[in-house]
Amino acid sequence: MNSLYHPVSIGSLNLDGNIFLAPMADFSDASYRSICADCGMDFGYTELISSEALVRDNKKTFEMMRRAPNEKAYAVQIFGSLPETMARAAEIVQKETRCECIDINCGCPVPKVTKTGAGSVLTREPEKLYSITRAVVQAVDVPVSVKIRTGWDSKHITFKECAQAAIEAGAKAITLHGRTAVQGYGGSADWNSVKELVEYVNGRICVFGNGDVKTPQDAQRMLTETKCDGIMIGRAAQGNPFIFKRVREYLTEGTISEISMSESLSMGFKEMQLLADSIGEKAACLKMRGRFSNYIKGFEGAKELRLKVIACSTQNEFKEILQQYL
Repeated sequence: MNSLYHPVSIGSLNLDGNIFLAPMADFSDASYRSICADCGMDFGYTELISSEALVRDNKKTFEMMRRAPNEKAYAVQIFGSLPETMARAAEIVQKETRCECIDINCGCPVPKVTKTGAGSVLTREPEKLYSITRAVVQAVDVPVSVKIRTGWDSKHITFKECAQAAIEAGAKAITLHGRTAVQGYGGSADWNSVKELVEYVNGRICVFGNGDVKTPQDAQRMLTETKCDGIMIGRAAQGNPFIFKRVREYLTEGTISEISMSESLSMGFKEMQLLADSIGEKAACLKMRGRFSNYIKGFEGAKELRLKVIACSTQNEFKEILQQYL
């Protein structure tokens, strides 16, 4: 399985490996990407960032695209419906962050995004996807990638047309989530569509697979069955940053190390400390009440611990409770 884990290039950006963290709203912040980088993530994407907010100089938006201190390289993902605004936003991103890649969100199915003409609604308009991608490519010096879904619904499967538009516009990589926009996160991801896209693109740019990669075995199967260049892990990485090193271990050695409850809780507390340094203790504790549910999932006593965690308001309260389980 050694050949399944390998370096990959997104245009001029050379990466040591092909296991990525997906862009996820309210999860893929610098604090969590830092944790994932410590746990073997090869490359990470910020959560989706509004191009409109960027051009309006929204301060919160600038915090959302901050680089983690231990990230060698990362991508900032932006969304929008107007080529001119997306181009200006991309210029701002490059100037402010010096990120190594800019990703265009053409896959988010959330109505708040699609009703603005952005996200997965762009799979219905490959021509517009082209215009937006072309504008961004021409505005920046770093490689541009595009993330899409298979189409809007089962009657409108357009991933090949969208990929062609992205390629012609100058994108250097495309990520396909194997679900339609209407599916949201329901049902099963169609990995065959990833395989079809790999065959269609035929090496012109990198193709990354996304959707239902929940275990190291899933990662191995997606890479083997689809022949994609890399995998992007989303929800399965929430509260489980160890999945990156476990996937790498399985792909290179054929083994999977077990993670103890102590290791998981310690990593969760480290994330909270990073968040507190970034957004303040109160906000970090509120956010970590929910995130800790993922860190403790599946361990003995998880239900009892979860009830204690959601009542915590300070780092010390978290620490006192967690130390009982370390």
